[in-house]
Amino acid sequence: MWIEPCKETECFMKGLQKRNPGQPEFHQAVKEFAETVMPFIQENPRYQKAQILERLTEPDRVIIYRVVWQDDKNNVRVNRAWRVQFNNSIGPYKGGLRFHPTVSLSVLKFLGFEQIFKNSLTGLPMGGGKGGSNFNPKGKSDDEVMRFCHSMMTELSRHIGQFTDVPAGDIGVGAREISFLFGQYKRLRNEFTGVLTGKGLPFGGSLIRTEATGYGCVYFCENILNHRNDSIKGKIVAISGSGNVATYAVEKANHLGAKVVTLSDSSGFIHDPDGIDAEKLAWIKELKEKRRGRISEYVNQFPAATFHQDQRPWGVTCDVALPCATQNEISLTDAKTLIANGVSVVCEGANMPTELEGVYAFQENGVLFGPAKAANAGGVAVSGLEQSQNALRLSWSRAEVDEKLQTIMQDIHAKCVKHGESSKSQPVNYVKGANIAGFIKVADAMIGYGAI
Repeated sequence: MWIEPCKETECFMKGLQKRNPGQPEFHQAVKEFAETVMPFIQENPRYQKAQILERLTEPDRVIIYRVVWQDDKNNVRVNRAWRVQFNNSIGPYKGGLRFHPTVSLSVLKFLGFEQIFKNSLTGLPMGGGKGGSNFNPKGKSDDEVMRFCHSMMTELSRHIGQFTDVPAGDIGVGAREISFLFGQYKRLRNEFTGVLTGKGLPFGGSLIRTEATGYGCVYFCENILNHRNDSIKGKIVAISGSGNVATYAVEKANHLGAKVVTLSDSSGFIHDPDGIDAEKLAWIKELKEKRRGRISEYVNQFPAATFHQDQRPWGVTCDVALPCATQNEISLTDAKTLIANGVSVVCEGANMPTELEGVYAFQENGVLFGPAKAANAGGVAVSGLEQSQNALRLSWSRAEVDEKLQTIMQDIHAKCVKHGESSKSQPVNYVKGANIAGFIKVADAMIGYGAI
């Protein structure tokens, strides 16, 4: 169940907001974390004495720089880029790069802060970081994207490395962008190292990496249900988004016997009561990856479905909801609608897709809620496995990587249960469990280093 914030949490948040004005996404991420971890810190004074929470919420460094590039008409264009190196107590900074007009310091700090504990939960030696630019790749030619990526990496290469900071992809940064970025890094540094993850298979990428976040989200959901002697098999599932996370969540949910009935993009969502099967999913992937079309076109191909313009899919009756699009896409109103329609499990495939009030509503009504730092950890887990393969100069098979991914998601679930289950008769508080489990490993390392 949700724990009401204590006075210490309120006091801490006031100080954080004063030091970081105008950063609502960052404030939200820290508040959700502090509410569950503050009582644990008070029960363990060594963390309080070492000021661990205060140190964790201050990035090691933030790098801000301009990216100058030329478009196809030879016009000079300027964008802003950031790299937030948040905490490297348990390994090199690790976290994606996001290209989107909404990218800001607040968004990247929230993502980097979440990444610290997400990476900790995987059990792999990775610290937390995040980066990106307000560059919008939509509508740009391949040559324009290449020129932007080469220019961005010219500066970014000064600050990253396989033992320092290992970026990956995120929204707006897929295989094309990672390839351009890696090629420029290799040219500038004259070395072939695993400095980026999500690379193409011919030059050091890992099998299952593209699928990993979506697969991992469904694996975590299945673990939640298995813990209650249930399964996703036969469940009606609503999924938002139509990128890699969403489409591979559909693929794995189908494989485990569920029926997925929704997908979406920024224009609206489609509802297919017959289910989005393998044939329909293949059509969606072709639409999004090759034609870069809109989800509304689905109903022309499959007329039994309906398209709902400028709406999100949370009004559709479902047993399981997997938000896989972007932050804060489930409001309190959406959460109440899902609860009224009988949803039993919500697992976050995107980063912080549920507003805090929505999280509280799910917990207060007994909905099993898997937070992003646990349910969304599959992508960075396989990124960590890609780093391992690069360091060993070998490649594991698809089956080997998938088996390791399943084991990591099972282990994350077990950690959440250990720290989030108060009694067998009460639902597991997965938010509390994930936050405390992720915190302990990083905090213990920080204490071991002393006051640095």
